[in-house]
Amino acid sequence: MADPMVQYWDVQEFTPEDRADAVRTVIANITGRVEIDFPVPGWRVEARGVTSDLGPLTVCTVRSNATLVRHNARYATDELEPSIFLGLQMSGSSTVTQADHETRVRPGDLVLYQSTLPYIVSDRNGIGQHFFRIPVSRLALPQALFSRISAVALSPGDPIAELTASHLRQLATAHARFDGPGVEALGQPSIDLLRAVITTHLDAVHLTKESLQSTLLLRILEYARAHLAEPGLNAAQIATAHHMSVRRLYKIMAEGGISLADWIRTHRLEECRNEFRRPTARLTTIEAVARRWGFTDMSNFGRIFRAAYGVSPREWRLLTAREQPDAVPDADAQIVHTPLQ
Repeated sequence: MADPMVQYWDVQEFTPEDRADAVRTVIANITGRVEIDFPVPGWRVEARGVTSDLGPLTVCTVRSNATLVRHNARYATDELEPSIFLGLQMSGSSTVTQADHETRVRPGDLVLYQSTLPYIVSDRNGIGQHFFRIPVSRLALPQALFSRISAVALSPGDPIAELTASHLRQLATAHARFDGPGVEALGQPSIDLLRAVITTHLDAVHLTKESLQSTLLLRILEYARAHLAEPGLNAAQIATAHHMSVRRLYKIMAEGGISLADWIRTHRLEECRNEFRRPTARLTTIEAVARRWGFTDMSNFGRIFRAAYGVSPREWRLLTAREQPDAVPDADAQIVHTPLQ
């Protein structure tokens, strides 16, 4: 059964004449009331998405042939808690307008706009965006700061902004699969990371120092995630990248209740498992996939994969292949990999 915090929707479930209103209703429940323009009359209205609540952070992915979303002044007093919306473009580009600012958003750019002021999000090719809703109170920043960053690309090219975009993209891609106890805890660290981007963008020195300290563990883990495929990834490399000693790195990890070696191994295994699930991955041997994600000892890889998931890599790939009737032949079929069986 799907987790109650995850909501999937697709207006194909409605009759053609009701779809435009259905989209407006769904989006209003997430962002507050909006007006939505679609292509010229006669075009079929298309929209689908998935929304998750991760504690204080709402994550939503939307694809639609809508060309414009408009939040008017008369909607600014909606009952929705005053919030910040953060947009992350999936592909192409869109334009976000609020107050006196207008910015073109391209993949990898972060753009912020406020729920309490009118705004417009437009894309003549159709809206395709991950966006995040954060209560203003959770950002713990002076209200006056937001007018300076609304509808402005947040520090494009800045390492912290790039790391945050990478983290949020990972979150948006996977959020519908999160379930179980502790899911709510994912929200606040992500909000803290956004806070670091905002204060860095504004060069608010005292706030930046506080934000960077509060997001240090998350930034360390995002660095490790980005370098998972490197066989030599270790504590010394991560510590050097963050200008600290290995001893301090381990102290920070321990305070977060995380073993670095266990974290790296777990996430490498997860990447392998996800890759084995793809039909096209069967063109590649199990050994090649394992090495691509930093494993160099194949017999050890087979043991820890089975310990983690209860089946061998080959068995896992065969199980998932049964769900994919058009899967390509198994590249390992003619190769004996005894340690992986």
